[in-house]
Amino acid sequence: MYEYEIQKFRAAELIRRADQERLAREAVRVRRAARREAAQRSVEREDHTGRSGRRWSPRAA
Repeated sequence: MYEYEIQKFRAAELIRRADQERLAREAVRVRRAARREAAQRSVEREDHTGRSGRRWSPRAA
């Protein structure tokens, strides 16, 4: 009977750890998606500034 209780305790602990790891991976995924979205928005804003990245005069040597 004692071994059965230990096994149940270990199984419950493994389930808790798996849930915590799942939540951590989901949080990382959400943060990455938010960063990508923010980067995309900033690129879109830069595209509409009307300025190109080209220099119109040559650089001085």
